[in-house]
Amino acid sequence: MALPINIEELLSGRVVETERLEFKEGWNPLAVLHTMCAFANDINNWGGGYIVIGIGEKRGPGEFEATGLATAEIAKIQKELLNLSHKMYPEYFPIVDVDSYKGKSIVIIWVPGGTHRPYKATLSLGKGAGHAYYIRRNDTTRRATVADERSLMKLANDVPFDDRINHKASLGDLQPSLIREYLVEVGSDLAKEAPKMDLEDLCRRMNIAEGPKEFFKPKNIGLMLFSDNPQKFFPVAQIDIVEFEDEVGDVFSEKIFKGPIHRQVRLALDYIKGSLIKEFVRKVPNQAEAHRFFNYPYIALEEILVNAVYHRGYDQREPIEVRVYPDRILVLSYPGPMPPLGKDNINKSIVTSHMYRNRRLGDFLKELHLTEGRCTGFPKIRRAMKHNGSPAVVYETDKDRLYFMATIKIHPEALGTAKQISSGVGGEMREKGSEKSIQKSIQKSIQKTLELVRQNNLITIAELAQQTGLSEPGIKKHLRKLQEQGLLKRIGPDKGGHWEVLKEG
Repeated sequence: MALPINIEELLSGRVVETERLEFKEGWNPLAVLHTMCAFANDINNWGGGYIVIGIGEKRGPGEFEATGLATAEIAKIQKELLNLSHKMYPEYFPIVDVDSYKGKSIVIIWVPGGTHRPYKATLSLGKGAGHAYYIRRNDTTRRATVADERSLMKLANDVPFDDRINHKASLGDLQPSLIREYLVEVGSDLAKEAPKMDLEDLCRRMNIAEGPKEFFKPKNIGLMLFSDNPQKFFPVAQIDIVEFEDEVGDVFSEKIFKGPIHRQVRLALDYIKGSLIKEFVRKVPNQAEAHRFFNYPYIALEEILVNAVYHRGYDQREPIEVRVYPDRILVLSYPGPMPPLGKDNINKSIVTSHMYRNRRLGDFLKELHLTEGRCTGFPKIRRAMKHNGSPAVVYETDKDRLYFMATIKIHPEALGTAKQISSGVGGEMREKGSEKSIQKSIQKSIQKTLELVRQNNLITIAELAQQTGLSEPGIKKHLRKLQEQGLLKRIGPDKGGHWEVLKEG
């Protein structure tokens, strides 16, 4: 049975960090057992990992040599995996998929971080063998040291909030259509099987629900992404964008984004891009090429907001706030950063945190390409601000790490009116476009997309991009918006399916 992830992207390391991938050319049960134990212990809350059998790493990440597995060998692996599960304490049962890579059969063992850690595994497969704890350090499995064991003990019964069972919810709170929509978007082979699967089996396969059949309950991560109204379970789990006309703050407008977490992120980002981001063009004397820049680089704001969504505490009744002032934007979330980041070192570029608050949410956001791998956020933001000529972002928290705030200052040349700007830079300055013209342009391209689909309901994303002049990610956003507006519906999978125009736009 397929996994809820795109296999090609998994193997490439684009959506799952290489530290969470273990490749083995052939079947080595003891090594697999110890790696299973290490991933299940998930000492850094990375989200567990994947063991791929039938592929040997060649030179580096994404460079593989597929050795493949014979049918009899696959059957042997599946049988022995069940026995290996009994050699861990507490018992642990991974999720197994038989797939193909470059025409050769492989076995993928998905080992999510366990809910009953810490786990021990037998030192050997012989009778009477002792047990030991195993963990992952970088991309290797190793036996835990005394210090590691102390860390594991602290994690006992400390399952990250997003991976916990929600006892107030029922299976009926999950929407199968949202699950299937996600699987189609990420390109998982499970999308083809999902319509025929029982909801309970599908949720077990995706690890978004847990428990015996008589007490089967959704996990928080399932409700965050696949419930029509996650705010029922996580009050104020929303994004508020508040625009102030001045520093006093008496006059302001407010936009509130709710719904499934990934949807509210996209809607908030669409609003930021369409309403808050403005491009400027400055004509430089005696120079043919004009100087172009933005009041705020969108890439930096995107990364800051998505990181806030990724790392916020969903057990806290506080929204993510985006406060927009005439000269700066503040992004505020609760609680603060994970250790070792803190008040004294948060603005030091070399310091990063290797521990994560929402191990499952991060994986889903990566699959949706809303965030990248670990430890890439701060460098990406710095690069975007520098490239735009903007001041560096300033981060803030308190000594108790109760909150996290990022301050993004406006580009110095974009502050004030165009007339005021031009007088200070020695050239003519104009704002490129306006909010109305931008929105009009976006709506026009959306309508163009709908018209092309109406003319050919089998048209591909690549063909739409070619005929509209937009990028494929841009086309995907337009299609998603048309579906959200009830104007368009996808029938069947990406390959072999078709579009249905529901009503006139």
